Amino acid sequence: MEFIQQMVGHANNILWSYILIGLLLGLGLYFTIKTGFVQILKFGEMVRVLKDKNEGLPGEKSISSLQAFFIGSATRIGTGNVAGVAMAIAVGGPGAVFWMWVVAILGGASAFVESTLAQIYKEKDANGGFKGGPAYYMRKQLGSKWLSTIFAFGIIISFGLTFNAVQSNTIASAFTNSFKINGAFVGILLAVLTAFIIFGGVQRIAHFSVIIVPIMAFFYIALAGFVVITNISQVPAVLSLIVKSAFGFEQVFGGGVGAAIMMGVKRGLFSNEAGMGSAPNAAAAAVVSHPVKQGFVQALGVFFDTLVVCTATAFIILLSDSYTTGLQGIELTQASMAEHFGPWASIFVAIAIFMFAFSSIIGSYYYGEANIGFVHKSKAALFIYRLAALGMVVFGAVASLQIVWDFADLAMAIMALTNLIAIGLLGKFAFKALDHYMEQRKQGLDPVFYADDIEGLKGVESWPVRPNQKLKKVV
Repeated sequence: MEFIQQMVGHANNILWSYILIGLLLGLGLYFTIKTGFVQILKFGEMVRVLKDKNEGLPGEKSISSLQAFFIGSATRIGTGNVAGVAMAIAVGGPGAVFWMWVVAILGGASAFVESTLAQIYKEKDANGGFKGGPAYYMRKQLGSKWLSTIFAFGIIISFGLTFNAVQSNTIASAFTNSFKINGAFVGILLAVLTAFIIFGGVQRIAHFSVIIVPIMAFFYIALAGFVVITNISQVPAVLSLIVKSAFGFEQVFGGGVGAAIMMGVKRGLFSNEAGMGSAPNAAAAAVVSHPVKQGFVQALGVFFDTLVVCTATAFIILLSDSYTTGLQGIELTQASMAEHFGPWASIFVAIAIFMFAFSSIIGSYYYGEANIGFVHKSKAALFIYRLAALGMVVFGAVASLQIVWDFADLAMAIMALTNLIAIGLLGKFAFKALDHYMEQRKQGLDPVFYADDIEGLKGVESWPVRPNQKLKKVV
């Protein structure tokens, strides 16, 4: 096992150091410029489209923009926000937080592009809803079956299996630390609860996410807000520390600028998933009148995840003395919370991480399920995947912290690399879709999209051809 861990760590260093960081930041900057800073200047439009109701026909098993947002948030808001931020600070220093912000700001444009593409190339599933994602736009527009198959396997292995092991590992660590409960028992309990949700289908996943994500996010952010307010005089010093550490001007600990950048980008991507190709699977399931609407929704999700929730965790840690103790992961966050609120806070964090991470397990499972049908259309394949996903939940609860995160980083790198290549080639269609959307908005219309509105599209199945009728006006 030690040899395997060393090999995985070596592969991680090569991919992240020389390839993935450059692609993530470079493409994020490119998309930001080409879309006219869409993730910043169109923030109001992002909020507006969340109000769109499900526009599907009666009886269709589809989800609304808001439900897609919460499914996306369910996978984004989890271990990465609580334990991942703590690990980034412990290994890369406070400067890692700055690079998480950079990834989020640039990644908002990447999230917009990939989710808009997912909507354009979505297709009907056997249950009357929609499915799609990177594997679909790779196959349809690029005509690359091998690239789409690699991605589909990548997301199944990473989200459906490996990432869920990370989530259960964090839950088990938190409960063992606070309640002295055996990790194996926690893993089995999680597997049972997960089975109840996943065998109910995407609608049960959506309904679960809509209920639990707002509740857990509200209470967690409220506590972070209290920490900031009660330590307001120290906030300027913390912000200064983050910026100085990001560029090596003030290294408190960690491996210098390189470690700050690598950990910030890694944990930032794990948390907000911008450009990784995961959120487009939820975006494709939504019913909207125009693909750009889901681009806006998922870009908003990136901001909410990193600039709000991850920053909340960072301030909880950096406004305490615990971040210099050598603790890592969820234990560092628990110790920081206990310092601010007393011993009971460790128990609160254990419960909070359960809600955060369990909702991530559910959303991550769905991303894998959405791609199982792409690889092999059979009930047997889906059933085997479900059993494997539940097995990894149990495995993660009893495995060591380092091996679980190493496997997650490698799976994430392979998956993101495949998707970034694809959206780099297909981004022009998302740019055209944005121009098409904004032209209608300037006329006071509720934008609608037809398959023949953009020249050069291939394999568009779920959008009709434009009829001779007027567009619907915004009410």
